[in-house]
Amino acid sequence: MTLTPVQQLQSLAPKTRAKIALSEGAEPRTVAAALQAVDLGLADIILVGETDEILSELGKLGAAPSERIEIEDPKTSSLTEAVANAVFEKRKHKGMSQEGAAAKAQDPLIFAAALVRMGLADGTVGGAITATADVIRPALQVIGKAEDAELVSSFFLMLPPKDAQDGQRAMLYADCGFVVDPTAPELAAIAASAAQSADALLGETPIVAMLSFSTTGSAHHAKVDKVTEATEMLRASHPDLVVDGELQFDAAFVAETGARKAPDSPAAGRANVMIFPSLNAGNIAYKITERVGGYTAIGPILQGLAKPANDLSRGCSVEDIVQIIAVTVLQSLRSQTS
Repeated sequence: MTLTPVQQLQSLAPKTRAKIALSEGAEPRTVAAALQAVDLGLADIILVGETDEILSELGKLGAAPSERIEIEDPKTSSLTEAVANAVFEKRKHKGMSQEGAAAKAQDPLIFAAALVRMGLADGTVGGAITATADVIRPALQVIGKAEDAELVSSFFLMLPPKDAQDGQRAMLYADCGFVVDPTAPELAAIAASAAQSADALLGETPIVAMLSFSTTGSAHHAKVDKVTEATEMLRASHPDLVVDGELQFDAAFVAETGARKAPDSPAAGRANVMIFPSLNAGNIAYKITERVGGYTAIGPILQGLAKPANDLSRGCSVEDIVQIIAVTVLQSLRSQTS
């Protein structure tokens, strides 16, 4: 049975309690999700925002701040000066002044990202009422890219329906939400990050398929060449990774088709990490898998950052936010052991 991120995190029962900063701390769904996350034992929570507004939302749910739910108001917090200093140190090479950093520290999204950078939180989540670009920008500017990552990208965690048929399995799709038209080196970097993400979130050995409209030379085109070039780059940089390409989706997903189209492939028919050649292809594919295939799509989830930060859909439910909190904790546990 495929476990959701919440179920997986509960089964892991980590000894060290993670702490997640929610940058929209007074948003009603976010507050409800924070309480659920604490009740489920997923994480301790920092609600970032105006104290009175957060207290009001907590009160509506019969709750209050506690050992496991903290409030940090950037306008009054004892941490605001330290946050400003952290922002200044990270951005001074871009011309940021101390005064500018102090102003930025008042922004809850910047504040939450800085808590992660300073090690006061293990990850951050936002986006229930904020546009994706405005959520991702603080993550890139304040948390920054991981040293071993070539770029920041995204993926969707695709969970099969409860009545899954033989062969239906949990998978990662990348990149479906961030990098529009990756070059071959960027495609290899996306795949490398996605394999790490699969290790953290699926609890399985990542098996990577580099997807195209061709399988092992069945078609010839510059767009196919990009995928095969990326595959060779990935093999060279990660020789222990199980990867093959180029593969069509059916050859990567269906055992019988994979055996027929690519009998010598180590990934055909059993891939659980699907790397799409463009955002165009990936975004369309995840929506078809979700709407026609009955899969649950969790994401987009960012990868390649030094520490976890994740975006939410503005149409998200409380349950969606709880799942992303769990994903963020699992990512933080992976980053601590890597």
